[in-house]
Amino acid sequence: MPFLATTPVEKMTGPYSRRWWALLVLCLSLLIVVMANTSLIVAAPDMTTDLGLSSSDLQWVIDGYTVPYAALMLVLGSIGDKYSRRGALVTGLVVFAGGSVMGSLVDRTELVIAARAIMGVGAAVVMPATLSLLVAIFPRGERAKAITAWTATSGLAIAVGPLVAGRLLVDHAWGSTFLINVPIAVVAVFGALALVPPSKAAGMGRIDYVGGLLSIVSVGSLVYATIEGPHFGWGVGPVTAAVVAGVGLAAFVAWELRHPHPMLDVRRFAQRPFSGSMLAVLFFFFGTFGAIYYSTQFLQFVLGYDALETGVRLLPLAGAVFAGAAATGRLTPKLGMKAMVVSGMVLGTVGVLLLTRIDTGSTYADFLAPMLLLGFAIGLSVSPATDTIMGSFPESELGVGGGANDTALELGGSLGIAVLGSLLGTAYRDELTDLVGDRLPAAAMGAAEDSVGGGLAVAQRIAQDPAGGPQQAQALLDAVHQAFAHGVAQTSLIGGLIMAAGTMIVLAVLPGRRGTAEHSPTQVASERAGEGTGEPGNGESRDAEHAEHAEHAEHAANTANTANTAEAAPAGSAHRR
Repeated sequence: MPFLATTPVEKMTGPYSRRWWALLVLCLSLLIVVMANTSLIVAAPDMTTDLGLSSSDLQWVIDGYTVPYAALMLVLGSIGDKYSRRGALVTGLVVFAGGSVMGSLVDRTELVIAARAIMGVGAAVVMPATLSLLVAIFPRGERAKAITAWTATSGLAIAVGPLVAGRLLVDHAWGSTFLINVPIAVVAVFGALALVPPSKAAGMGRIDYVGGLLSIVSVGSLVYATIEGPHFGWGVGPVTAAVVAGVGLAAFVAWELRHPHPMLDVRRFAQRPFSGSMLAVLFFFFGTFGAIYYSTQFLQFVLGYDALETGVRLLPLAGAVFAGAAATGRLTPKLGMKAMVVSGMVLGTVGVLLLTRIDTGSTYADFLAPMLLLGFAIGLSVSPATDTIMGSFPESELGVGGGANDTALELGGSLGIAVLGSLLGTAYRDELTDLVGDRLPAAAMGAAEDSVGGGLAVAQRIAQDPAGGPQQAQALLDAVHQAFAHGVAQTSLIGGLIMAAGTMIVLAVLPGRRGTAEHSPTQVASERAGEGTGEPGNGESRDAEHAEHAEHAEHAANTANTANTAEAAPAGSAHRR
């Protein structure tokens, strides 16, 4: 058996014999993309102290990864379709590993942000490639199982990232958390060459680079405005970015409608299964990413758990994702895609609303039920939604399909963290002002209002100042904890209401089981005669596969790259409950 997998999927006459080993490589690749953000959750406090990061600096250390990741996936997915999906996967892993090595070596804020941006570019290549390769390699009968494993990997990464990073931080500096990704990336590169067969779209025309550029400008500007505006005020930069995003989106739609081979056929949004699934992914990750963001802050800064302890306490969330992914594989064929997606969104909404009970007396037990519900909901609903999205694209556009799905996911997560994070900050500041009033000097009050970590740091300084003392420091500490708990409760109410509204919209847009078949967007494949090819490893025509795939879109169990959830704020000491 040769070391390198050299036979293209398109030339195979039967199922690829090492397809399950290939899936392992794809799951490893997914693992590091998700871990890149979840490991930062526990590393951010040490980075803040060592580099002297401001709130703005820390936000861009986190979001330097998010902006290129969200903006480039559609274009890079299309390039992978055109030239080589396996080549795209390997290239993305190399770029990602290079950015990780850079991040571990630099000691200046702007260079850390640059390293994160390089990692984001690599992730934007890797993510669409993993999903398009999975669909290309596996025959329809086995695809649901493969997707379930792919889904479960994202849940595993939610806990593995903080857990491994937390263990490293016990004995090493924050730079070591960047290096988590490197050995996995190296193994994945060799595994891809040995186990993942080459694959590319057959009969694909020229790439729509103008449409690609417009999509980059639109999505990139929207993500930038979403991050910068709510957190730091709607000044010239965020307003300009929002305007550019609006104009760019209008230009993108106009261009794609006229182009003979558009990068993303926007007419597809008129098809209810596709548009409903895209909305489901967007709304779902708006709420869940935001909730995980501030829940993790509460565990670290109010309950006082260290990096490793925080990682351990995220394990139930990961386990619940596994359970949800397994359940949707069994229930979707019986109940239908719409029932599973909407049920998952309802459970996620309940999970977020349960966080409205958080107060100063809350313990980890109060977060356990919301985490379990959010994790189970991710596994339950995102899988069939993602499968429906992928089933909406012909073989020549699998990379674009993966890019569209992951862009919705990342955009929803970015909006959730930015909008809900901003609401949390406002509620925290207002409550802290009411509690503390003018009992602190203006400079100290400003630092305490900046973030919960800033408030704890001010309390530390007061405890060490002879003019203050432990009693005054404890009073401020209690006020900071109360203000942050109030902020979590208020933000969860708003987040839960937004998710509830999104659930109602998705319920109205998604058709039932019969409607899903009638509105199958995969008819695009048959309408584009000559673009289909034989189903890799099945001996079926690609167009027939897509029609059948749409009928069975409910069988899916695909998933959630979840947890691009990153996080943080400066750490201060806090008591453990």
